[in-house]
Amino acid sequence: MDATEPAFGQADLSNCEREQIHLPGSIQPHGALLVLREPDLTIVQSSATAARFLNLKGGLVGKLAPAAIIDGLRPLLADGLGESQQVIRCRLGSPPHDFDGLAHRPASGGVIVELERSGPSVDLSRHADRALQTILTAPTLRALADDAVTLFRDVTGFDRVMFYRFDDEGHGEVFAERRRQDIEPFLGNRYPVTDIPQIARRLYIRNRVRILVDVHDEQIPILPAASPFDGGGYTGGAIDMSSCFLRSMSPIHLQYLKNMGVVATLVASLVVGGKLWGLISCHHYTKRFIHFEKRAVCELLAEAVATRVAALECFAQGQAELSVRRLEQRMIEAISREGDWRSALFDSAPALLQPVGATGAALLFEGQVLTIGDVPSTPRLREIGDWLDRRPPSKLHATASLGLDEPAFSPLIPYASGVMAAQISSTPGEYLIWFRPERVRTVTWGGDPNQPFVIGSEPKDLSPRRSFAQWNQLVESTSDPWTRADMTAGRLIGATVTDVILQFRSVRLLIARSQMDQVSRQVKRSDEPVLIADAQGRILLANEAFEQLAGPLDDALRTLADFGAATADPAEAAVNLQRLQHGHESWRGEVTFRARGGEAIPLLLRADPVFSAPNRVLGFVLLFIDLSEKKDAALARRKFQEEVLAGAGEFKNRLSAKSNLVYRALMSSIVENAQLAALEITDVEEPERMAEMLESVRASVARTAAVLEHLVWHAEPGSKG
Repeated sequence: MDATEPAFGQADLSNCEREQIHLPGSIQPHGALLVLREPDLTIVQSSATAARFLNLKGGLVGKLAPAAIIDGLRPLLADGLGESQQVIRCRLGSPPHDFDGLAHRPASGGVIVELERSGPSVDLSRHADRALQTILTAPTLRALADDAVTLFRDVTGFDRVMFYRFDDEGHGEVFAERRRQDIEPFLGNRYPVTDIPQIARRLYIRNRVRILVDVHDEQIPILPAASPFDGGGYTGGAIDMSSCFLRSMSPIHLQYLKNMGVVATLVASLVVGGKLWGLISCHHYTKRFIHFEKRAVCELLAEAVATRVAALECFAQGQAELSVRRLEQRMIEAISREGDWRSALFDSAPALLQPVGATGAALLFEGQVLTIGDVPSTPRLREIGDWLDRRPPSKLHATASLGLDEPAFSPLIPYASGVMAAQISSTPGEYLIWFRPERVRTVTWGGDPNQPFVIGSEPKDLSPRRSFAQWNQLVESTSDPWTRADMTAGRLIGATVTDVILQFRSVRLLIARSQMDQVSRQVKRSDEPVLIADAQGRILLANEAFEQLAGPLDDALRTLADFGAATADPAEAAVNLQRLQHGHESWRGEVTFRARGGEAIPLLLRADPVFSAPNRVLGFVLLFIDLSEKKDAALARRKFQEEVLAGAGEFKNRLSAKSNLVYRALMSSIVENAQLAALEITDVEEPERMAEMLESVRASVARTAAVLEHLVWHAEPGSKG
């Protein structure tokens, strides 16, 4: 262990971010922990009170694990038990008691078995079936959050349940809450990123449901303290308890809870796209223990909520894309009707401003400035364009504090604190810029974020802050932050304007042949593939993006007819080209183009005739979008569905005939929820994140199916025998 990383219980508020909370060497007293050596399954470590807790006689270290534990472990070991927890159930002691538990193999070696006394069976129809349907049909994030806290309070009975989400900086906000009427509300409170150290956030991803029964409990040590497994030397002698549900909590965290007056907690993680998106945090003001089965239900519901969050976020992006496509159509129509696209972009404020929540916008294009809404003066807009040119290259720039980022713009704070700019061409100074005004607002924190600790009379009295009274911070010189959805809409609009500009400049290329060299360079630098042909169908220009897609032009591709012959369906292409060249009809559709190397490339084609006067065609512009990623998305979606359905089928095949039909219905709801999420993800998610998001949903289905199977097993007659 690095000397800069304090051991468990040795950290203070100056270094708690690095405390080794996964190496506590102790557990909470409501269970027992055994560490077994393979292959004989001899007990090499145990919690100090394990024998008494399990109703066993004498010391346990050095003895073989009880036969009931070995019998429960054998199938798990045969299936390749790993670091993920697996359910084990056994009856131990005299008189005998039923125990629920989890087993896993830590990376350091051995097998860890954690046991707690079994509790009453859970009514899945009440706690899971209807709950999953409620989650599945939640239409908005707000509705989902309200439903989630209600469901969790119903399942757990905790005094307070909070739906806690993180912003881009890691700060948390209580987004929804259900509580006892006699305790103060936390709804709307924000908590600084420092309240949850990064190492704890990583463990929240690994161990999805954590419980603290009593903040005042004395922790039970694991004996002997030093692990017999070196695990490559990284544990420093302590057993790695990252995946243990009984793991003791950091003394600093316990003091934090004591300062709040909280006695018991249950926290369920919301993991979206492999990242900790938020938490469902439950507080109780007296001791409270939640048995394994109810914790399993909480994990199942949390996974369903996280999957629904992913679907809702992607759905919002899809709606933004729909608005952008309508705007694109209006601009294309304006080019055909008026020879320009800018009027269509600026003749309706809602169409341009509402998708990103802006109050003003400006277009800097070819030395001209067009504006709508509340924006700075033209000279100031040009200065902002110059400032954007000096920033690192990016398709989209966004800030909520322009005047703070660049003091020269501080006079603009009242109406231009927020700036989001989309680069619309490779030409310097050409941007579509949106603005938001300053919003002087009060942010409510759960305690002063500037005083995360207090100091007593002695240095050792350093403690997490003791006051959690609402602390109001006046925020000035900033706008409302640009959300991920805002920036997605901004990128889409910017990309659309970029495409339209490419088409517009292609038209001008045909109209102004004398300017061909200049405009040709602009078209060639575009990222979007394009072919330009004259009125006779001779290809005048294929830009670099097209040549990167299909290979350099050669003698085999001189005319539009040659292009048609290189498609997968030459006859259909010939008909469409005939209509384009002689009927002056636009061509929209998908084609498969066979590149010179023989590769088949799926393309979305938009081909339009260019008129200089009615019935007089100057030539034709063919714009392409590579559909390979969309095809890959469709393939990924089909593969995902096959895997999920196959997993569901295996689950149902493993059900015994006496299993209640409610389990089959639950699995169907889980699969339906995942399929909806996959549909939204593959429709609008960025390609580089799509595989990660799908894998996150697939893993969530697998996790919930495993939890459900454990519940099935538990509920079947004789499972506790």
